[in-house]
Amino acid sequence: MTPDHDRSRSPGGRTLLSDLVRGHRLAAGLTQAELAGRAGVGVRTVRDLERGRATRPQRTTVELLADALGLTGDDRREFVATARPAPAEPGPRGPAPDDPGTPIALPPPVPLVGRDRDVAEVSDLIGAYPVVSLVGLAGVGKSALALTVAHSVAVRHPAGVAGVLVGEGSDAADVLAASAAVFGVSRLADLSCRLAGRPALLLVDAVERAPGPVAEALRSLTAAAPTLRVLVTGRRPVGLTGELVRPVSPLDVPPPGARPADRVDLDRWPAAVLFAARLTQARHAPPTPVELPALATLVRRLGGLPLAIELMAARGRILDVTELLDRYGDRVLDLAAVRPVFEPADPAAGTVTLREAVATSYHLLAPAERAALRRLSAFRNRWSVELAEELLAHGADRWDAVPLLDRLRELGLLSVRGTGPFRFRLLDAVRDFAAEQAEAEGETDGIRLRHATVVAGLVRRTAPGLVGAELPGTVHLLDEATSDITAALAYAGERAPATALLLAAALPRWWRLRGRDVSGRRWLRRLLDDPRTAGVPPVLRAWALLGAARLAVEHGAGAEELPAARAALVTFTEVGDVTGELSARSVLCALLRGLGAHDEAREQAEAALSLATRHGRVRETAVAQHHLTWHDVRVGQLAGARRRLATVDRLAAQCGDQRLRLLARADLAELTRLEGRYAEAVEQGRRAAAALVELGDPGRLRRVVGSVGLALALQGRIDDASAVVAELWPSGPVPGPRRPSAAERFDPPGAGRDARTEDALRGLIEGQVALHRGDRELATEWFAAAAEAASGGADRRDLVEALVGLAASTGEVTVLDRLDHARQTTGVSLLPREEELLYALVAQRDRARRG
Repeated sequence: MTPDHDRSRSPGGRTLLSDLVRGHRLAAGLTQAELAGRAGVGVRTVRDLERGRATRPQRTTVELLADALGLTGDDRREFVATARPAPAEPGPRGPAPDDPGTPIALPPPVPLVGRDRDVAEVSDLIGAYPVVSLVGLAGVGKSALALTVAHSVAVRHPAGVAGVLVGEGSDAADVLAASAAVFGVSRLADLSCRLAGRPALLLVDAVERAPGPVAEALRSLTAAAPTLRVLVTGRRPVGLTGELVRPVSPLDVPPPGARPADRVDLDRWPAAVLFAARLTQARHAPPTPVELPALATLVRRLGGLPLAIELMAARGRILDVTELLDRYGDRVLDLAAVRPVFEPADPAAGTVTLREAVATSYHLLAPAERAALRRLSAFRNRWSVELAEELLAHGADRWDAVPLLDRLRELGLLSVRGTGPFRFRLLDAVRDFAAEQAEAEGETDGIRLRHATVVAGLVRRTAPGLVGAELPGTVHLLDEATSDITAALAYAGERAPATALLLAAALPRWWRLRGRDVSGRRWLRRLLDDPRTAGVPPVLRAWALLGAARLAVEHGAGAEELPAARAALVTFTEVGDVTGELSARSVLCALLRGLGAHDEAREQAEAALSLATRHGRVRETAVAQHHLTWHDVRVGQLAGARRRLATVDRLAAQCGDQRLRLLARADLAELTRLEGRYAEAVEQGRRAAAALVELGDPGRLRRVVGSVGLALALQGRIDDASAVVAELWPSGPVPGPRRPSAAERFDPPGAGRDARTEDALRGLIEGQVALHRGDRELATEWFAAAAEAASGGADRRDLVEALVGLAASTGEVTVLDRLDHARQTTGVSLLPREEELLYALVAQRDRARRG
């Protein structure tokens, strides 16, 4: 097949000269003018050849063009034979009915990428339906797929496999005559005798050029020859009774945000495989590792369309992939075979740009369907039927979206992937084109506002599932809607801030699970401070304030949001919102604990426990017990903490909250470490970490993995502990001839980390590793840095552990005074193993004081 992916050959066994010239020209990267200049012929000669106006050029002209295109070997022989064919009888003829074998009057199949399932499915459909139509956008690969399928099923059609290409302006008689001729008969009446009751397959390509005549001809053909099966390609179905319409979807593309690490990772997506192959052909070098993330993004923007991929890859002769993305990533509709600026567009010459390809299918829609497509262009990723109906609704009127979606799928404008509700998606090129049309109609603002309202409604309905048994499914649904949530917030934040606040106030738990606590809190603060939201209901404002406080806990900014959490609690208490009050007290527990206000944190947890018990809220009871566990640990009541965690696990199981059970098990691993059972703590922590990977919640995951690292270090498994440090803090030591200090290694330039608790945890691990290696000087640096970080962290027990380690590594009794002060201010009790470790130092200090 020539480089023109979807129109390189006639399925009737004849290579079209127009397509052959155009395909080789595109492969050579030449404009029509450049090819004419190289060959020494007029540009009109090239233009007429590509438009099919000249079908038998002079032999001299053919040779000049072949030289200019650099054709050699089989390519040159095919080019010359097509341009100057030897005299022959019209139409390919198959063997007589008693001849052995299956006659195939088709060109060889084309190697396909990522189409194995399509080939298998269409091959099965051919045996079950008299007419199977492959429909889709220009350039999606319909003809290439049909050709491959025809060859794969040839053995099942012993009477012959052949094809015809529909020409512009063909009538039914033309199609009938061509179809009869490729099977070696001159009249339709003779076709039945020719097939003799045996199966045969006819491939009819490009039916959009004459849809009415093709439909009429196929009715006659299938009636005259019942054993004839027909495989059709076009931008729309034929419209026959019994026809099976099978849309051809673009190739699978990487998901949003995909960053493949290597070619093995990249090769999971056929669209990326095709782009890499064509890019390698164009520049004679494969994509480099640094280009892979840009390549993944680019093929997603191209929508997996083979034509778009090949056109873009051809530009790789000049630009690398990152430059292609920067230059063309937002202009995929303008991708085209290069032509002179002043050359007029000629529809008969075939598709020139992706915009023209989409426009052709767009104009096959009825006016109301076009208007609906323009509205659907607001969705940024996958969506459900219900969301489409909400977006399309006008006032109280409901729109049945199913017939519309079926029509869009039938024309190849809509991709349907997966089995969940969020399985519909407009191709990027289709979405961009429809958005352009909406802008031209003056509809964009109204569509985007409606989209923001619909997304806000989705999130508000979905957010309650972020706690309890529905958490995994809810998180997955919101993940699917990430780009729509982002787009809705961006628009509504400027034009409808009350709607944006309604949306943002429901997202904090999801933002926290996905590590977006900083950006999420920034959104909430911006919207709360916007004077246009002053009139929103007090309860909505209270949820937004509480969300900002919840997110602040994750990045050590709790002091800034403590007034917000207190104000939210007052509002919820005043209106009698039990759910809100319990949530506010839970957030206050975490905030106050991080600020060192331990007694008040315990009071909030006890009040929440009383309220939850009184109202029969099982999950909230478990949450309150979970908060109180830390207070047991703080005063050294490890056995009581273990019993309380068992209660949390039982209640969480009762209400189906798997996340809460995971958090309890993660805390159990930490408790086991404090009890000195390090090997068991490592095993428990690793199991909890593996489960948290599936759930998300990166903050808790890092803490659990860090706790495993500390248990390994205390156990003396220093290599394993160092591996954990390298996993969590991969920056490593500062390069240089001298040994870096702990302070220098904590925060690499530009890291921008806020989690002082993480810094304290790393210092504890590194300090224990250095201590086991006998490097007391380095251990002292790490423990001192850990103590400094822990003084402002969320877990003051880290501060006590750091000071115990500092005392053990230095042997200085003066550290004990700092430790005594920390214990008095935090209320943290020493554990037996810590007292034993410090016994000699305490005795030394007491002797010095008595002396």
